[in-house]
Amino acid sequence: MTRLKWHCLISVMLMLSGLGTTSMADQSDAAAPAKPNVVIFVADDMGWGDSATYGNPLIQTPNMDKLASQGVKFTQCYSACGVCSPSRSAILTGRTPYRNGVWRHLSGNHEAHLRTSEITFPELLKEKGYETCHVGKWHLLSKQQFSNPDYPQPGDHGYDYWMFTQNNAIPSHKNPNNFVRNGEPVGELEGYSAQLVADEAAHWLKDIHDPKKPFAMTVWVHEPHSPIATDTRFQALYKGHENSKYMGNITQMDNALGMVMDALDAQGVSDNTLLFFTSDNGPVPNFGGSSGGLRGNKRSQYEGGIRVPGLARWPGHIAPGTTSDVPVIGSDLFATVLDITGIPQPTDRTIDGVSMLPAFSGKPVQRPVPLFWRTHVSGGNERVALRIGDWKIVGNDLLTEFQLYEVQKDWKEENNLAAKMPEKLDEMKKVLLRTWKQIEAEGPSEWWKNERQKPSRGAKLNY
Repeated sequence: MTRLKWHCLISVMLMLSGLGTTSMADQSDAAAPAKPNVVIFVADDMGWGDSATYGNPLIQTPNMDKLASQGVKFTQCYSACGVCSPSRSAILTGRTPYRNGVWRHLSGNHEAHLRTSEITFPELLKEKGYETCHVGKWHLLSKQQFSNPDYPQPGDHGYDYWMFTQNNAIPSHKNPNNFVRNGEPVGELEGYSAQLVADEAAHWLKDIHDPKKPFAMTVWVHEPHSPIATDTRFQALYKGHENSKYMGNITQMDNALGMVMDALDAQGVSDNTLLFFTSDNGPVPNFGGSSGGLRGNKRSQYEGGIRVPGLARWPGHIAPGTTSDVPVIGSDLFATVLDITGIPQPTDRTIDGVSMLPAFSGKPVQRPVPLFWRTHVSGGNERVALRIGDWKIVGNDLLTEFQLYEVQKDWKEENNLAAKMPEKLDEMKKVLLRTWKQIEAEGPSEWWKNERQKPSRGAKLNY
């Protein structure tokens, strides 16, 4: 065979080989599973007993019920703090609030805020090609820092798009006038906050998001936080009941959850989306909230202040209609999102949360750092808490007096075992003190040690 014929034959073989390689690559790409989307929906001041899903005999929450039937219901889901700003910071960073710096609620003028030195899961997802959106309450900036370019806004924490408020909807849930979209004030909106937030989420998903890209979205409604305003169509469901306004407000919030679920269905992405529903802390009884029989409420380190609803749906990965009693916490969402998207956790800092993936099927999770809480406005005798397994220790602000509960059996925390079980108490106390010492060393302690607010509720310390 001549050299020319050999050359032609080799060229054809190489071309065919290249075509075959390309075809296999195309098939491989087509077979590769799409990256999962993430939606985290957070209610504001919703108690563990504020829904039919968690046993309330009167409050109608059909969309929470639906979500539970499609996924897993956690019976021991916790917020990372007894008040809102800190618990939200933990969701985004995976770090307990005093470690990440948002150690208190940011309702007035204060120096504390979510610092750019913190790493959020939207930042990490965005680096991997995700589009990111936040709608609703933010509360990770103090009042004078909100929408102020001198301080980090959502865009500095990894969000492509955001429509948010500093804290509450003003003047109430009805016709709020304090939303800001991507740095520009929106002005008065007509309607109720939860539905407005859900509408914005649906709008972003349908009209702005690139459907070729995976997405992460945080939807943080204001309901049922005061000042409460409830649409008559929801309040009328409880006509004649003295708590109709609050009960209707929960149903109003639940309706917004349904709107988000419908938006995911409409875009055909529900089957590839992890949807997690929770609350930022326990309820406020004065406005009608219920802890479902748990001890304490918002601001408390007892279960009523920190145990909250927790529902997760991820078709094909979470069995529908299941229940998990594995304790999980808001800071676990950071690690969970990174786990399901295949993104390594940061190694230059302590991450307190762990992946919930085992807990989705009722299997225990391994925690290098125990579940820990400290709430600056809790009672002086219950300033800190730590849980390991079924055991929970509660300490005063000075860390000199302690209570001990076997919380899995004694979920109402009625039987303090500190005097009866001194060895167990000592064991738990050592872990609590060591954990707090590590947190104190890593977080911006100057922010809380220079706090000007006076101690309250029988405390000696104001942090």
